[in-house]
Amino acid sequence: MRRGLACMAGLTVAAISCGCGSSVKTTHNVPATQIVVAKEATREELLEKYNAMAKGVKSVNATVELKPTAGSKYSGVIEEYHEVKAFLLAERPAYIRMIGQAPVIGKTVFDMASDAESFRVSIPSKNKFLVGAIALERTSSKPIENLRPQHLLDALLWSEIRKEEDVLFEEFNDEKARYYVLTVLRGGYRREILRKIWFNRTDLEIARLEEFGPKGALLSDVRYSDWEPLIGDQKQTAEGAPAVTAFPRTMQIERPHDDYRLDLQVTKLTLNEDIPAERFKLEQPRGSELVQVGEDAAEKKP
Repeated sequence: MRRGLACMAGLTVAAISCGCGSSVKTTHNVPATQIVVAKEATREELLEKYNAMAKGVKSVNATVELKPTAGSKYSGVIEEYHEVKAFLLAERPAYIRMIGQAPVIGKTVFDMASDAESFRVSIPSKNKFLVGAIALERTSSKPIENLRPQHLLDALLWSEIRKEEDVLFEEFNDEKARYYVLTVLRGGYRREILRKIWFNRTDLEIARLEEFGPKGALLSDVRYSDWEPLIGDQKQTAEGAPAVTAFPRTMQIERPHDDYRLDLQVTKLTLNEDIPAERFKLEQPRGSELVQVGEDAAEKKP
């Protein structure tokens, strides 16, 4: 019986290989320059690499090209906005300021800032000045109004992984690339996922950073690419922190529950310079309408 099965299997393989005169197998030789090597790393090495970036970047001064997209196929409407040039300042622990200007004419489209407690957004075209609390969870029916300066802050200045935090380590492969993934858990009565950090094994740079809220809600999904070495003024080291040697030039920030996406391209960059506190202050423009963004109403006017 075993001989018969082995014979049948051999005949089947032969038939498939021959295919009645035509082969069903195609062989492609990948050029040597295109062969990708998946690098090896340990959990501890990746933790050290991530924390070096988290500790090493204290402030960011950048010029960026920014393109917002509001809505999705799930909401039924997708709105693509024109690309704007933006000047961005960010500094730990929680300060950010970004001024967006229309291309060519340089007219200010928005000016936004936030600190540890509140955010402020000036929209000159609508003559409005929006103010709200960082802890605000209510989302607007108009996705573009959910854009908050602190969302960019979280994408630029990462939270350090503490020694007492539980971190899982795994491999993940798909048709595009091979990854290592660190999963940071939130403690307490019921443990949940806090953060997932994806490392592309081609260069071991961070390719993706996911942030989760209670009950597994995916709050932020940021993809990083085009990591470039830092040179000249870009390569400033924060005091007492590891040296940062590279920075991503392309970022895609998705906020699924806020229903918007930002495509960001860094064109000019300086890290860890001292930024005067007044550069983060955004005062209400004279004559503009003050809008208090609250949890109980879409727009509350004082």
